[in-house]
Amino acid sequence: MEYRHLGRSGLIISEIAYGNWLTHGSQVEEEAATACVRAALDAGITTFDTADVYAGTRAESVLGRALKGERREGLEILTKVFWPTSPGHNDRGLSRKHIMESIDNSLRRLQTDHVDLYQAHRFDVSTPLEETMEAFADVVRAGKAHYIGVSEWTADQIRRGHALARELRVPLVSSQPQYSMLYRVIESEVIPACEELGIGQIVWSPIAQGALTGKYLPGKQPPAGSRATDDKGGADMIGHFLRDEVLERVARLRPLADEAGLSLAQLAVAWVLRQPGVSAAIVGASRPEQVTENAKAAGVRLDAELLARIDEIIAPVAVTDPLKTHEMTPARRP
Repeated sequence: MEYRHLGRSGLIISEIAYGNWLTHGSQVEEEAATACVRAALDAGITTFDTADVYAGTRAESVLGRALKGERREGLEILTKVFWPTSPGHNDRGLSRKHIMESIDNSLRRLQTDHVDLYQAHRFDVSTPLEETMEAFADVVRAGKAHYIGVSEWTADQIRRGHALARELRVPLVSSQPQYSMLYRVIESEVIPACEELGIGQIVWSPIAQGALTGKYLPGKQPPAGSRATDDKGGADMIGHFLRDEVLERVARLRPLADEAGLSLAQLAVAWVLRQPGVSAAIVGASRPEQVTENAKAAGVRLDAELLARIDEIIAPVAVTDPLKTHEMTPARRP
């Protein structure tokens, strides 16, 4: 494993992070989830990303139990707040009430007295940004989080949040967007703004929810038990990557991966990590061997010729419209 600074902050994280969205507490049983966490630790992964909403709060609880007994100072635990976790009208969004209550609930589930990074899971158009940032600042000052970050905010939202964070003297150090060979919407606006501000990207779905593994073939039904057959949310997320025109181009990457001595998934993760603005790529898994294999992308350097050949194949089907990031902001509280 190799390690990187999170943006220009002093925090160092593993360049491959383990995330438990769509797995812990839903797709896989707790014994398998724990085995995946152990495999991540064995691979040198120290950064673990979750959110209160994952699996209706169960993912945080599973992760907390899986990490119990580990030296807390040797881990970076990341979680998020925004989406509803209970039916109450205040159990959502980025109001002061919801943030202050949610951090305590997350810490209880994670069995820790602090998280290393507390992230706004989306931008809340229903709450003044000043209120949100002041609440996050109080979370940091109370010692319940060391740093703060955002997820799927636009470049303008990030600039506004960062300016307030500086006024409040709290470290807003990260952005967590979707990013992969097939989904590049952050390249034109979000990455340049974050590099200017010293904010690092912790990207999710570097393998495009599995579309870049090569397991999905054009003209064929998805393999039984794969994410594309999961009716708990996985199928909805991966569906738009499974068009034949996309899968045909993914298949053309296999000889390139073979030349580099990598699996397709490892090639996809290494491609994301070649971006200077990326501090870490989040990988998920339903089996420990998936974690072990994906972690081998750490430290891989892809040469310029290989990157150019990848781009020639994939660029025609990649999603690049920066307005896709704007669409991630809910028009109202969920």
